[in-house]
Amino acid sequence: MTGTILGDPERHGFDPARLTAIDTLLRDRYVASGRLPNAQLLIARDGEIVHFSHQGLAREGGAPIDESSLFRIASMTKPITSIAFMMLVEQGLVALDTPVHHVLPEFKGIGVYNGGGAGVPFAVKPTGEPMRMIDLLRHTSGLTYGFQNRSNVDAAYREGKIENWHGNLDLDGFIGALGALPLEFSPGTSWNYSVATDVLGAVIERIAGVKLDTFFTTRIFVPLKMDDTFFQVPADKVDRLTDCYTVAPGKGRTMLDRGEKSAWSRPPTLLSGGGGLVSTALDYHRFCRMCLNGGTLDGARIIGRKTLELMTQNHLPGGADLATLSQSLFSEAANAGTGFGLGFAITIDPAKSMIAGSKGEYYWGGMFSTAFFIDPVERLSMVFMTQVSPSSLYPIRRELKTMIYAAMT
Repeated sequence: MTGTILGDPERHGFDPARLTAIDTLLRDRYVASGRLPNAQLLIARDGEIVHFSHQGLAREGGAPIDESSLFRIASMTKPITSIAFMMLVEQGLVALDTPVHHVLPEFKGIGVYNGGGAGVPFAVKPTGEPMRMIDLLRHTSGLTYGFQNRSNVDAAYREGKIENWHGNLDLDGFIGALGALPLEFSPGTSWNYSVATDVLGAVIERIAGVKLDTFFTTRIFVPLKMDDTFFQVPADKVDRLTDCYTVAPGKGRTMLDRGEKSAWSRPPTLLSGGGGLVSTALDYHRFCRMCLNGGTLDGARIIGRKTLELMTQNHLPGGADLATLSQSLFSEAANAGTGFGLGFAITIDPAKSMIAGSKGEYYWGGMFSTAFFIDPVERLSMVFMTQVSPSSLYPIRRELKTMIYAAMT
């Protein structure tokens, strides 16, 4: 294990011994036990790194992870895609209440599931309201994920293999396949974690007239100097890509994607705005700093301050939380006291969440157990990296958040 403290924890309002205790927990409970292959934790306040630690191996039998290690961030891609869309809103090219089918005509006339499936054609009924762009951002679109295994609609997603980033469908083909399937519910009436942010990526492509990876690179990554964030790992950086694992019942931890032969070293067929990016903790820290600074970093303005304020408010209908509105069996967030903004989960009531934090804090994570949060009240941010799925295996995100806030003096 290598633990690195950068900056002066006491000056930034932290107890150094309590920060060290977090690394001890990661080592003893997760890395040494084999639950996680590695663990990297970056804590910053006012944009300055206070604590940055690395432990575990990057690859089986290889060197330890370090600050240059590359991780598949999966759904931590979603906030970046959401920021990209809102950049187009700021240009007057689209609005939050724009019907999705105005940009993606494949969605025109899409209906709501009303019976059928499993070899029987779907029956559909009209939506109460059209799906709007805001529904894609806050996951109230009626779309779903195939891996939820909870309905005939998500079964159709699996049968069509439409969520395979390295499969047969490109982004346009993906939209066409989705447009031929019914929604699980009428847009705006419930919350369900879904492929909505991938659809948002297609919206960005159609409006901007460039591929999603090009838009991200030219409009976000280059200005923010996020030089190690991409959909495809360049050949000269593949040696930095970590191994990725999954845990299956009765089988334990098994290799999902080997770093040296990774699928992420090849061009993806589907540019997934919902989950396709690879990044480093330091790069994602720059994204967090930009957000904490109100949309700007080192002289580069990515998005307006008021736009970011809008994105980090709870946009669930009626001011509800996820415990009230969610239909999802899978979520990257605990439900009580949690709202959803435009690309982020939002803490709206720390007491209901039963965990220390601040009202207005926003966050998300990825299926390989990565996570981040940004607390504008305390000027605090965290990036956590590892590589094992599913993300629901261990309560590590809750433990990290509890211990980080407990270390504040």
